[in-house]
Amino acid sequence: MANRSKITIIQAINEAIAQAMAADDKILVLGEDVADREGGGVVGVTRGLSTRFGDDRVRSTPIAEQAIMGAAIGAAINGYKPVAEIMLMNFTTVAMDMIVNHAAKLRYMSGGQTTVPIVIRMMTGAGIASGGQHSDFLEAWFAHTAGIKVVAPTNAADAKGLMLSAIADPDPVMFIECSRAYGNSCEVPEVGEPIPIGKASVVQEGTDVTIVSYSEIFQRAIAAAKELEKDGVSVELIDLRTIAPWDRETVIASVRKTGRAVIAHEAVRQFGVGAEIAATLQEDLWGELKAPVKRLGAPYTSVPFSQGLEPLFIVSVQQIVEAARATIGTAAAPVAMGIN
Repeated sequence: MANRSKITIIQAINEAIAQAMAADDKILVLGEDVADREGGGVVGVTRGLSTRFGDDRVRSTPIAEQAIMGAAIGAAINGYKPVAEIMLMNFTTVAMDMIVNHAAKLRYMSGGQTTVPIVIRMMTGAGIASGGQHSDFLEAWFAHTAGIKVVAPTNAADAKGLMLSAIADPDPVMFIECSRAYGNSCEVPEVGEPIPIGKASVVQEGTDVTIVSYSEIFQRAIAAAKELEKDGVSVELIDLRTIAPWDRETVIASVRKTGRAVIAHEAVRQFGVGAEIAATLQEDLWGELKAPVKRLGAPYTSVPFSQGLEPLFIVSVQQIVEAARATIGTAAAPVAMGIN
């Protein structure tokens, strides 16, 4: 399919939802301010959809996250495919009962008779002075919950393809959008093709160390790989794209080849996704690893509001570079926040 000029992640998600809605009149959009009369979402992701598809299918809701999720679940078990927006990931805490005890469990508790095909969209991310109650990456909570799929795209092309797959999926899908990355652009097909949930992308092949990441932090991994290449270090880059289920086969095959791994994410390092991946690598590749697996994540604290402190909370390019160098013995292991 021919590509156009570059579009942003915001535009790509909007196009994916519109493409799906045009093909299936059972797809609904609901959430705070999602209709055009309220601006089409807090950052404009759903802009234009209510004008095109009508207020019956694109509904702005009260500020009531539990009600949004309850309505989405009820619609889903009655044959609809809701795309529900929870404005910020931290606000999923208000709706945790609906998400974890209802959406995630209904298929299992009904013996497979009832599916809950909902997409739960949310933005999050430090770096824009939103404070501790608006900026957390909480993907590990939901990845820990059986019955929920969790995706976190890095770029516009993946955002479009993953959204199409998420809408088509019979199970609840958490769709995490990093606020810092919304303006990132790339070439994206006008008519999107679904990207399979659970399949990572090997963005760059290498032989010395594997770097695994997702969402905006993966862009920093790309920059780190370029820096390492100046020293002759060959980096294999894996964009996880889907956190649950994560692509064990691709990651294990890569680390088996390189013998070294660095896992980087924005979420707090303790009890994070990186811990699960690192444990799996240790279990499956015991005796083949050339160095301990390095995990990078945020320090064990709330996201600071201070613009002086906030950049120190987020994994940096230099931290990724230093961790990779440590695994190959080209530098002493660093003492820095969030590094194992």
